[in-house]
Amino acid sequence: MKNHQEFDYIILGAGSAGCVLANELSQDPHNKVLILEAGPMDWNLLIHMPAGVYSVHKDPKINWNYDSEDEQQLDSRNITLPRGKVLGGSSSINSMVYMRGHPQDYDYWAIKHSLPKWTYDQCLPYFKKCESSDRGASDWRGADGRLGVTQGKLDNPLFDAFIEAGTQSGQGVTDDPNGYKPEGVARLDSTTKHGRRSSAAVAHLKPALSRPNLTLLTRALATRIVIQNGRATGVEFKHNGKDYNAHSSREVIVSTGAIKSPQVLMLSGIGPAEHIKDIGINPVHHLPGVGQNLQDHLSISVIYESRKPVTFHNASKPLKKLLMGCQWLLTRKGFVASNIWEAGGHIRGYKEVEYPNLQYHFAPIHTEYSGTKMKLFQAFTTQLDQLRPRSRGEIRLLSADPEHRPAAIFNYLSDPFDLDEMVQAVKRIRELISQPAFDEFRGKELDPGPAVVSDLDIERFIRTTTTTDYHPSCSCRMGVDEMAVVDEEMRVHGLEGLRVVDASVMPDIISGNLNAPTQMMALKVCDLILDREALPPFKAQYSFNQRQ
Repeated sequence: MKNHQEFDYIILGAGSAGCVLANELSQDPHNKVLILEAGPMDWNLLIHMPAGVYSVHKDPKINWNYDSEDEQQLDSRNITLPRGKVLGGSSSINSMVYMRGHPQDYDYWAIKHSLPKWTYDQCLPYFKKCESSDRGASDWRGADGRLGVTQGKLDNPLFDAFIEAGTQSGQGVTDDPNGYKPEGVARLDSTTKHGRRSSAAVAHLKPALSRPNLTLLTRALATRIVIQNGRATGVEFKHNGKDYNAHSSREVIVSTGAIKSPQVLMLSGIGPAEHIKDIGINPVHHLPGVGQNLQDHLSISVIYESRKPVTFHNASKPLKKLLMGCQWLLTRKGFVASNIWEAGGHIRGYKEVEYPNLQYHFAPIHTEYSGTKMKLFQAFTTQLDQLRPRSRGEIRLLSADPEHRPAAIFNYLSDPFDLDEMVQAVKRIRELISQPAFDEFRGKELDPGPAVVSDLDIERFIRTTTTTDYHPSCSCRMGVDEMAVVDEEMRVHGLEGLRVVDASVMPDIISGNLNAPTQMMALKVCDLILDREALPPFKAQYSFNQRQ
């Protein structure tokens, strides 16, 4: 690419949001669009094999591989934070679970944060427009979108036991956690299609790359947004070791995720002025909320031996891997076509909660890593996430060098309420696995183990083993108060020609996996950017009344 080229729109980051933006904004041939991605193309075949997630999600060639700062309430541990550094961003390395969150999440955005355009009946049409679900079109689901969404179909008796235990325990069962009854356990959806990962790059970006008005640069790291007279006019970036400058006549859109987006803003002098000045950067626009309000889903796992050899513990044996790989290459079917986490759902940790506050992911496998090497066991794993934590953290700069990582300080469990909910999560897992449906399979509890009984024992287990479900968000939140970073159209407060569009703009974290909501938000904001008529709101019927 030549230096100093002019574009209408410059998108930073080819992740879940950036790929959607690139497709939508380039549909008009008069719009000249540049999208910059710091990582490489997604040529690694393991990215596109759904079961390949176990190999790619920590691969340093396609991953920022961040760590949190010392988390004081988690025994001062550094929590691993894989983030995609590849075409498709984290949608190319995640576990592909398709979950929208609860409808009430979005309605609370509108009420609590004065964001009237983000009620769920206004979001639902964009969820439907985005997806092509194998469940077919309905009031809740779309069948004609670009994003492939497939219900789990891998045959394994442990999945059946998990669903049956949902009924036996009273925790509930649903046919579709993104449909009429968004509560209870179920066979989950994944962002896959025809046995392949449907990343944001595959679904949205690659179909648009043949357009002459869309330019993609990989291995291009944005170093600074250029601000002149209160307006974003371009971007400075490094590409293949050289410095470049690109100009934008309309907008610069930051879509680099909840960890990188506040970093890019602060490197550009946009954010809390004193902190930016302390790092040695000239403050351009004081915006104290940049990097604040960081949220995530804490996750705890309980692991049991399987008395029967029905788990996928043999999947790592060389001959087995070869046969499964050949099956996938020839048919796009079998174990390799699955993301493995095919069951899960939303439940209540306690009766009084207004709507589900915990989310299951279940897999007939137990995996341990030694570095990047993986070992499988004849066991099954039940993971439970805390969906609406009260603890808040922040992203801060450690250096003015764009290639230096930022500090991610989550302050996990700093609010005592969160620890109470995580204790309940362990109890709810044990309650589920103790049901008769698991009697023929349930062996010894490996983790935390039968000696961990009292609340104090469980608390200790949580502090020493709990981790993230890789859902950082909310660090450039939407809102109208002095700590908000963007307005409800994701325009940066106090500046022109600059937006942030990714999970960082969520005012509060969604009660579920973040990939589907991030793509929905990007699709919806494109109508605002392009001044297109919004899709008409649709008020689907839901069952919200299950209480234990």
